[in-house]
Amino acid sequence: MAQFYFKYGAMNSGKSIEIIKVAHNYEEQNKAVKIYTSAVDDRSGAGIISSRAGFEREAVPVHDTDNLFEMIAKAADQETLFCILIDEAQFLKKHHIIELARVVDDLNIPVMAFGLKNDFSNELFEGSKYLLIYADKIEEIKTICWFCHKKATMNLRFHEGKPVYQGEQIQIGGNESYLPVCRRCYRNPGAL
Repeated sequence: MAQFYFKYGAMNSGKSIEIIKVAHNYEEQNKAVKIYTSAVDDRSGAGIISSRAGFEREAVPVHDTDNLFEMIAKAADQETLFCILIDEAQFLKKHHIIELARVVDDLNIPVMAFGLKNDFSNELFEGSKYLLIYADKIEEIKTICWFCHKKATMNLRFHEGKPVYQGEQIQIGGNESYLPVCRRCYRNPGAL
């Protein structure tokens, strides 16, 4: 029986490299997977998953108006799909998450969605909120705080070297804009 997974972690926790690894493991056994990513994150180009370790992988970009169930059902008509992998799942809309749940329930294809749980102001992203509701299994991918040795659970946004706690929820960026931090260092970055 297929299941719906949400694997979340702070920035720099290795979510993208995990997707590339999972895809490789399936494909090494000649088991087809389909990889999707939010079209919102275009740092490496639309439809490109890029890890900080230097690995890249093509993916199908998902736009706000796309119907993921229809897209995946059409792809499943072309070949037997053993798994659906989703990067940057926090940027998906509520309807996308419900469509992915239908992929699991109606098409019996496992779905693994990877993304951030909370934004820089510690609010849930829309996609993350509904993944927490609809996913069968929820797993944290851990990383350490940029400033201390504790587990990072938050994403601290910076602008011109100073922490930012207010602003637009979505601002695409990497280490130049965001650092993974623990709760204490979120309030007092670099105070240790």
